[in-house]
Parts: sequence; structure tokens; C-alpha cells
Amino acid sequence: MESMEEHILVCAEKLFLERGFDGTSMSDIALCAGINRPTLHYYFRTKDKMFRAVLSRIVLSFVPRVYDIVVNSDRSVAERVSQVVDAYMDIFRKKPCLPLFMAREVQRDLDFLVRMLQQEQIDRYVRKIIRALQAEMDEGKLKKVPLRTLFYTFYGLMIFPFLSRRLTESLLLAEGETFDDMLEGWKKQVVAQVCALLV
Repeated sequence: MESMEEHILVCAEKLFLERGFDGTSMSDIALCAGINRPTLHYYFRTKDKMFRAVLSRIVLSFVPRVYDIVVNSDRSVAERVSQVVDAYMDIFRKKPCLPLFMAREVQRDLDFLVRMLQQEQIDRYVRKIIRALQAEMDEGKLKKVPLRTLFYTFYGLMIFPFLSRRLTESLLLAEGETFDDMLEGWKKQVVAQVCALLV
């Protein structure tokens, strides 16, 4: 049985992902959780604290997995890229509003986002991933490519299909094809494009 705090976080995550920080009020979260505002404030005094807890939960649900994959240089580049793509596709399938949420929150208040990542020490994973990639480039195991090029290519290829899902479903799917079918084919394209940059 989930605790009250966990129940509140589940409700808050759902609303924040769907509506963003600005579009979600503490009253909305209390209503979704089936509790009153004083009870909500007992667990989370401010919307910022709740948002930080939700964001931390989301990021920590997949970033350590991505880190473990990237730094395991015993596997081929193609295997690692494929596993990283799987990790992101898994989280985006479970949380389909996450890509839009990420894009919206980066635009809304990047300073808050960066501070939160630092306070929760999530940025250390990002720094370690960057160092691991740079080390492999320096050792000649990967092509030297600006990391921002890798970042833009990977995230553009990963996020855009989810951002444009409704358009894809109404105009771009073949007869009888589902969005998940399309993603399986798209995964191969993402892996090929990223590997072409690195190998």
C-alpha cells in the first residue's frame, strides 16, 4: 500500500507533466489526491518543494540507468546507444507527457531547473557521462565530435516523435501501423544516426 506522501507525489507528477509548473496549483494537487490543503501542506509546504521532489523522482528513475550503460565500455557503441535509446523510450512510453514537460520547463525557468538538479546531485551523473564520453573520444574509441552536436542529435531524434505524436498518428502512420510500431522502426534510425556520429 502506498504511503500518503507517495500518493501525493503520484498525483502531483501526473498534473505537473500534463499542465506544467505554472498550470498546476496546490489546490489541483490536493483535489487529485483526495485531501485538503492543510494535509497537503503537512507533507509539502510549497509547490516548489513538491515540484523538486517530483522532478527528482522522474530523473532518478532513468538517469542512473543511462549512466551505467554509457560508462560500460566493454559493450560496443551500437549496443550502448541501443540500450540508452531503450531507456529513454521506456520512460517516454510510461510518461508520454514528459518530453513536452521537459521542453516547457527548460523555457520556463532554467535557473530553477539547474539549481534543483544540483541540489539533488543529479548533475553529477551528467558530468560523469560527459567525462566518460570525452575520455573515449580522447582515447580514439569514439570519433571526436562536439558534445553539443551529440546532445542535439540524440535528444532531437528521441523527443520529436513524442512531441509530434498526434500529428504522426493522424498523418504519418501506414495502414494498420501503430505509434509503437513506428517507434520500433524509429529506434533503428536513432541508433544508426548516433552511431554514425560516434564511430
